[in-house]
Amino acid sequence: MSSTLTPEREGTRDDQDDAERDRLITDSLQTSQRRAEGVKLRRGLTFLLMTLVLPGSAQVAAGNRRLGRAALRVWAGLWVVAVLAGLFVLVSRSAAITAITAPGTLRVIQVLLVVLGVGWALLFLDAWRISSPPEMARRHRLGFAALSLGLAFAVVIGLVASANVVSAQRELVSTVFAGGGDKAAKAGRINILLMGGDAGADRTGLRPDSMTVASVDQETGRTVLISLPRNLEKAPFPASSPLHKKFPKGFDCPNDVCMLNAVYTYAMAHKELYPKVKNPGAQATKEAIEGVTGLTINYWSLIDLKGFEDLVDALGGITMDVYRKVPIGGGPTHPIYGYVEAGKNRHLDGKEALWFARSRSDSSDWDRIVRQKCVMNAMLNQLDPVTVLTKFNGIASASKEIVATDIPGSQVSTMLDLAQKAKTKPVGSLAIVPPLLKKPADPDFPKIQAAIAEQIQKSEAMDEPKPSASAAPAGNASASAKPKKSSSGSSSSDPAKKGVDTSNLSKVCSA
Repeated sequence: MSSTLTPEREGTRDDQDDAERDRLITDSLQTSQRRAEGVKLRRGLTFLLMTLVLPGSAQVAAGNRRLGRAALRVWAGLWVVAVLAGLFVLVSRSAAITAITAPGTLRVIQVLLVVLGVGWALLFLDAWRISSPPEMARRHRLGFAALSLGLAFAVVIGLVASANVVSAQRELVSTVFAGGGDKAAKAGRINILLMGGDAGADRTGLRPDSMTVASVDQETGRTVLISLPRNLEKAPFPASSPLHKKFPKGFDCPNDVCMLNAVYTYAMAHKELYPKVKNPGAQATKEAIEGVTGLTINYWSLIDLKGFEDLVDALGGITMDVYRKVPIGGGPTHPIYGYVEAGKNRHLDGKEALWFARSRSDSSDWDRIVRQKCVMNAMLNQLDPVTVLTKFNGIASASKEIVATDIPGSQVSTMLDLAQKAKTKPVGSLAIVPPLLKKPADPDFPKIQAAIAEQIQKSEAMDEPKPSASAAPAGNASASAKPKKSSSGSSSSDPAKKGVDTSNLSKVCSA
């Protein structure tokens, strides 16, 4: 039995076949279009990646080849310079850092970073252009444009931010490290006078109420901090000092007002005595400290205690043991309004660190000296390169306002090296306090100088090789015997009898 289709059914079947054929053609065209759109997007993304990894390569591949080759040459030149700089640092680290941190070099680097940032951003925009964004699918255009602009913006912001860090470094070196000190080691040591100044509205001029000499072994970095009381009188000046003629018997005057911290104010009021010196007060104080300690001071550094808070905050605070509760405020103009609470591994912000170091309430000058050295020790231990680099702008900004020194910029790398060495060893401590100093108005300077020399000698002896027991000749008991006390109970090896603190600061400052 044969079946036949009516004309109506035959027309319906043809229509279905035509529709299926049209659908297949449409799907094929859409698939081809999506593939083409994907190819165009991948091509554009490849150009952006090429520009990110190898600036100029996208232009060489599909754009202005002359521009691309120029960019590639610049990129290659930068890598060559970077490799040479790295080799320079490996061969002569100090010379490399000195050259790189010179203000002129930093200015060139600063300008170069800005130019590179702008040029690199333009290469990203050109990579977007040669990707033919109008030919991309509409849904891809906006995202691709946003990615291109984002990458361009990121490189500009990153390199301009780097230029700002370089600018801060240049201004810091130019403003703070004015130079004028003496880089030659004295008996193998670099002696640095650290002063904490306090210039308040209720005070006449700036007075360094905190004075500490950091005596650092040039080879090992082992450090001794020697603290001097602000109220020490009759400080002698070296014969070379302009103030020696004014005060041949030491800085002394009626009513006990010629204290050690007043030397700075006096010299600043008589600048004619130091006609070629940028900071007569600091220079005069350095000379007075030399007379007191018997040490030759290489450099001085002055920190305004009112700005010290900003410096600590720029570091992100400091962590240290607070061995006792210390008032915040106090005195005729600052009522007590809080406390730095005692505790182990306490994180102090700038205000707490400042008051822990300077508070006079419920305290003596001797206790204050110890607290100041504890803060110095904590900062020394926490000033690592990562902290400095990540927070450099804030540190530099604070430092320009509160720090002055005669350390030249060319010696910054040397000081950093010494600081890194010092971090690996316990810091020795000597405070000129009773019984070493019986009366601030009548100090025994030979006794003070002998105690300082002994403490430095003990510090240096810690790095000397220990003699073996077999090194002593047989039967020679005196060769290995320890010094014995005399009948009076005193001994040159018993520094406690002379007021010397033989403990390292980590122990002194522990809670």
